[in-house]
Formats: sequence, structure tokens, C-alpha cells
Amino acid sequence: MQSVFIIGCGDIGRRVAGSLSDSSIKGLVRKHSDAERLKALGIIPVVADLDDPSALEGLRVEGDWIFYFAPPPPEGEVDSRMRHFLAVIEGQRPEKLVYISTSGVYGDCGGAWVTEDWPARPYAARAKRRWDSEQQLMAWSEVTDVPVVRLRVGGIYAPDRLPIERIKRGLTVICPDEAPWSNRIHADDLARVCIAAAEKGQPGAIYNAADGHPSSMTDYFYQVADHLGLPRPKCVPLSEAEKSLTPAMLSFISESRRLDVSRMISELGVSLVHSSLDLSAGAGS
Repeated sequence: MQSVFIIGCGDIGRRVAGSLSDSSIKGLVRKHSDAERLKALGIIPVVADLDDPSALEGLRVEGDWIFYFAPPPPEGEVDSRMRHFLAVIEGQRPEKLVYISTSGVYGDCGGAWVTEDWPARPYAARAKRRWDSEQQLMAWSEVTDVPVVRLRVGGIYAPDRLPIERIKRGLTVICPDEAPWSNRIHADDLARVCIAAAEKGQPGAIYNAADGHPSSMTDYFYQVADHLGLPRPKCVPLSEAEKSLTPAMLSFISESRRLDVSRMISELGVSLVHSSLDLSAGAGS
């Protein structure tokens, strides 16, 4: 029986766990309410705060597959949570670690098709934090010889994680003819990619994780609105973006890239169920 430990066992972690029914699975969460949810799913909960190193004392990961899904802190350019985690497991040797990073580490690529060989040039602080996590993991891997696999993921969607409230509140988007390229992957497919990375991912490898059919964020919001029978968001030209969009949205539309997922398909053998945007299974809030 495979032993699995999911650090940051939220939505994707629960989906991964649901596909590993023949495994012994532990999940680290911050809240006791989340721990109860994991128990109901047959996952052994571990409650600890990655911001508090003392709360991690005694954490044992040796022999496990590690899926590290915990996000970095919300501010700064360093992932202190990763640093705390790696410090507390010093001397332990898990079998493999799979890390969910972001395609944002590539920075703005001018709409080009981007393979894993594209140099990392993170611009947004959120991407710099993920890049810092990657660098920490690779340095740790070099010292411990534990294989690390990195997944550089596009935007994650599912029927129960759509931007419904943002659309209802009158979200503004860039008009379609100027909207930059962006990438998506269904949450269930991402869970499949994570498991395939643990099973088949090469040590030190990077895999772009997306559905291979990029569009734009504007197209995504339009399709979600149409699917839900809501009015499409108002659009503005790129020249008016700074006056109309939130800082978070501005950071996304300042970058344009299309993820080449050939390596994910060929090396991991992943067959995507949702090979393009699929909103047909219903909706959540």
C-alpha cells in the first residue's frame, strides 16, 4: 500500500486522495473544521500551521509520496512556509515530492507557446514566491537526493470553483481583441496529473499542466457567464485597464503565454478528460 502525505490538503488534495483509494493518506490542514472534513473522507488529518514552525515539530514524512499543495504566504517574494516545512523534515527521506507551482514563473512571454525549457522570469510577486519555493525544493533535493517533480499549472477551474460572485458583482475584463492569452485546467484533470507525476515524473522534471487549448481570461469569463445565464462582464480597452481593473487582475492581464503540454502528455501518459473548457457538469458558488 502506497503511503501518501498531502501538505495543504484542500480541494486538489481531496481530489487526489479520492483517486488513491488503495493508499494510506495523511493530509495537513490549518483548521480543525477542515480536519473533520478529511476524516469523513477517510484521510488521516494533521492539523498544523505552516506559518508556525513550532507547530510542525514531530512531523514525519519519511517513506511517503509528498504532494505539496500549500500556497505561499500572501505577501512578499519568499515562501517562508516552504522553508519551515523543509527545516522540520531535515534528515527524513520521502520517496518523491510533487509540487504545484504556477505558469506565472515564466513571466510575460508575448503570447508565445511556452515549453518547460523557457527560462523563468517571474514578474508578479505571487509568481516570485512560487519561484522561490521551486528553488528551495531543488536545493533540498540536491542535498537529500529526494526526487522532486514540479508542475507549472495554468488557471484551475471546476463546476464548484467558478468565479460566479465576481461576475455577479460586475467584473470588468479586457475587450476580446486585446485580451492576452491564458491557460486553464480542470481540477479533476489536475489531480490526475499530480498522481501521474508521482508515478512517472522524472527526478527534477518540470511539466506544464494545462488542457492545451489556451484562450483568454475574457473568453473564460464570457463562457462562464453564458453557462450560468448571467450578463457578460463589461469590457474595456487595454488602454483603460489601470482605471478599471483590480490590481490582482492587472497582474494577470500583464502577461500572455500559451502552455505547450506535450511533455505532460508524452512522459506522464496523461489522458485529459476535459481537453478544453468544460462547464457542463453544473455550477457551484
